[in-house]
Amino acid sequence: MTEYSREDLKWTDSLRLAFGAHVELEEENGKSHPYDLLAEFEVKGQQYAVLRSSLRPYDEVELLRVLPGSEGQIMPQLVTIDDDDEWENISELYDECTLPIDED
Repeated sequence: MTEYSREDLKWTDSLRLAFGAHVELEEENGKSHPYDLLAEFEVKGQQYAVLRSSLRPYDEVELLRVLPGSEGQIMPQLVTIDDDDEWENISELYDECTLPIDED
């Protein structure tokens, strides 16, 4: 069970406004890969993005943290969530918020 609830999640669109519905992410080796921006949201002040690569199976998605642009970098930056607990909590919350509410 996640430490967050549906009420903690706020849907956002800042990445979509900045980049559009598609983004390219560069790997450490310098190769770029296209991704579809599926969703973006904020939880307790931290932004996250859900992306799907056109090169991977349809049901596989990437959950990334969004960092605001810094002094030398205007655009936001997408980074891997290194903390396993954070990733698990945010992943569960996203799943919970995208599945229908059980009325029973």
